[in-house]
Amino acid sequence: MKAIAFVDYENIWTSLFERGYELSPDQLVRYLRAYAEQNNMYLLAIYLYANFDREEFRRTQTSFEKTNVFTRHVFGKNNFASTELRRNAADLELMLEAQEILLTRASTFDMFLLLTGDGDFLSLLRKIRAWGKEVKVIGVAGSVHHTLHSYCEEEDLLQWILYEKIEQEYCPEQDLEQGIKTLGTLQIRMAYVASTKARAALTECLGRSISQVKEFIRYALREDIVTEKEHRDTNLKIGKTKIYLLNLNNVKVQEVLGSICEQVAERQLKLMIE
Repeated sequence: MKAIAFVDYENIWTSLFERGYELSPDQLVRYLRAYAEQNNMYLLAIYLYANFDREEFRRTQTSFEKTNVFTRHVFGKNNFASTELRRNAADLELMLEAQEILLTRASTFDMFLLLTGDGDFLSLLRKIRAWGKEVKVIGVAGSVHHTLHSYCEEEDLLQWILYEKIEQEYCPEQDLEQGIKTLGTLQIRMAYVASTKARAALTECLGRSISQVKEFIRYALREDIVTEKEHRDTNLKIGKTKIYLLNLNNVKVQEVLGSICEQVAERQLKLMIE
């Protein structure tokens, strides 16, 4: 079954935050992919709507797009004049885009997933179902409008977050060898390995979430596998950046790098001289 997901992010995020839980981008994406897999769905796309000018959402738009989520920034007020808030602006954008897909690409999907608790979407859901598509609403228990209950079944995002074990069970040691190889390859190919570049490469090569990669880096630093230093670069606006270096005196690093250890050493020596 082919599915597309639409996320009313502010509604979901606020509902969880009011209960003491702050939803992260990678957590939401991981949930949707796990849900699709468990229900034998092929998740074609995720469309997410929010006012990314909100302080709580700063930098989350980039995090979502790195995981192939199609984000839609909908500003909440006129930035050039003192006017009233544009209430429900994200809701309207979501409805319009959903209907556009329904009218022009209906054959591309079988299941419509909507993450929200807002009862204003009822007319949209009825229309999609009238077109012969299956509809499922996923919300936060206690924050889903009663008109949407018939579309919800028993799925609850809050319960999934409470009992999620993926992050808790992550052991950085299991990725150590591949992580060292990834950083070693980067150090040979690049003038220097900036921390942001290292995290992006590890996320892709290890197949881990952003938070898991951060845990891996913390582990590598703690175990003296990796060291970090400030590197000056006049091409950058701030003139410097944080970089990661493999500790070539570490026996495990030497063992994993093997034949390329000397190349990495040469690169590091050149970097220190510069």
